[in-house]
Amino acid sequence: MELEIVIGLLLAVLVGLSLGLLGGGGSILTVPILTYVVGMPPREAIAASLFIVGVTSAVSVLRHARAARVRWATGAIFGAAGMLGAFAGGFLGGYVPGTVLMVLFAVMMVATAVAMVRGRRRAAGGDEQVTRTLPLARVIGDGFAVGVATGLVGAGGGFLVVPALNLLGGMPMAIAVGTSLLVIAMKSFAGLAGYLLSVQLQWPIVLAFTALAIAGSYVGAALAGRIPETTLRKGFGYFVLVMGVVVLVQEAPDVVALLTGG
Repeated sequence: MELEIVIGLLLAVLVGLSLGLLGGGGSILTVPILTYVVGMPPREAIAASLFIVGVTSAVSVLRHARAARVRWATGAIFGAAGMLGAFAGGFLGGYVPGTVLMVLFAVMMVATAVAMVRGRRRAAGGDEQVTRTLPLARVIGDGFAVGVATGLVGAGGGFLVVPALNLLGGMPMAIAVGTSLLVIAMKSFAGLAGYLLSVQLQWPIVLAFTALAIAGSYVGAALAGRIPETTLRKGFGYFVLVMGVVVLVQEAPDVVALLTGG
């Protein structure tokens, strides 16, 4: 096995750690690892990321469900709308130049990093559940929009879904994180279906990466609560910001060539 693949598989543990600790961030790490370390083309890396994050999230949501931290009805509505958007985004992404996809992904990384560093607004009432009439039309609209972003560039899952659930449904953050994993799994598989119409995956590598990410998610869940959430979130946010800038720098020559026709 090539050294790059071995390193990439070892880094898969970080993907699971992120999902286990923060309820998101898996694709933010997965796409750059698969693209720049393993050497996959951008479209294949995004499609593989959707499978890896989808399976890891599906496993993780079971642990949250046992602790009653999943709102199944809200997650199903948001996730169903997100699946439609993710399939459309995944289908379109199969025909968008890889350079454009990576630039869009980098922009998503920077936006995610800024949101993480700034922090999320808390629902009224602190950690207590707030009784609120669910604005169905807005949930569907926001779910579809987030789904398109997820399907197109393989990112924008947990760090968009968690705040949306927190504000729209009045969920405490812990429950929003658990519910977001259900939504991420649903959207990821729909986006993957869209990509598989035009992209072939290297399944041995993808399955090995997925297994290690799942192992990392168990470690992340065990560490949850032992590391101050604010410190963890801001530190990870700055890391994602640096990675986003690195991706933009890496793609800059190809962007210039694309714009100039070179």
